[in-house]
Amino acid sequence: MDFYHASKTMGNQSMLICCKFYISESRNRAALDVIEQASKLDPEAVVVNKFEDRAYNRSRYTLVSYVVHDSTGCPTYSPLQQAVLAMTGASFGAINLENHSGAHPRLGVVDDIIFHPLALASLDDAAWLARAVAADIGNRFQVPVYLYAAAHPTGRALDSIRRKLGYYRPNLMGSQWAGWALPELLPEKPDQGPSQVPRARGIVTVGARSWVATYNVPIMSSDVSVARRIAAMVSARGGGLPTVQTLGLVHGEDASTEIACMLLEPNQIGADRVHKRVEMLAAQEGLDVEKGYFTDFSPEMIIERYMKLITTSTTLD
Repeated sequence: MDFYHASKTMGNQSMLICCKFYISESRNRAALDVIEQASKLDPEAVVVNKFEDRAYNRSRYTLVSYVVHDSTGCPTYSPLQQAVLAMTGASFGAINLENHSGAHPRLGVVDDIIFHPLALASLDDAAWLARAVAADIGNRFQVPVYLYAAAHPTGRALDSIRRKLGYYRPNLMGSQWAGWALPELLPEKPDQGPSQVPRARGIVTVGARSWVATYNVPIMSSDVSVARRIAAMVSARGGGLPTVQTLGLVHGEDASTEIACMLLEPNQIGADRVHKRVEMLAAQEGLDVEKGYFTDFSPEMIIERYMKLITTSTTLD
């Protein structure tokens, strides 16, 4: 990083945006290497964490960079835009959805991209970036893109899009997802890109919202139907905890299961409450649970890691 870019980066640290970039692959090391190489094209967009889950055949990259505003306070630029576009192109070049299978649902090779404001950045900043990235992806790669949460005019929820598109229905052996299982012509017009789905690439969802925590609780059972029943009773949709979304999934080589949770308002309904409810419901089924785990760092830790990585890069250059 040269002096100009280092100075600009360090001067924008109060306006940060985090991007969580989910891809449908974790077993093909060569493909992941290509995607990770693409993430390094702009040193001002920094990968602060990655999470690979072999059973799910799914990975998530957490990137952070700054956002620049014009004199009126409107966002105009973020290094994340080109970094995410490069990673998307690399993903489409390295992964074929028709050859993919795993224990986690997905609609596309690049399954989901979500932007969160950090530090003094606003949700409007994140929504602007989400819309810009969605337009880039839809136009350049000719894939359908659906916007959600603050990136969409109505603020529609991600799970409502997924439900319409069959995301939650396994299509292989009752607990696995494989290939492309939906009609190529979509029932609902996407926000960007064509209405016809390229089977090798699938669909991309892009959103912006305040911080979402992902928290999983392993269940000591190989019966996925029990895990799904517990998951339904934990979720807001099933009358459980408000602002919590869940999936009961097969996880692990021994066909064990876990409750995968999205905590949409983690400061209101946190992991402790989720774990206690899962534990109570599992006990009613005569089952034990293992210690739950987050799949990413907290916003504070992400900012701290970003600052350390930027400082190290600046010092080395």
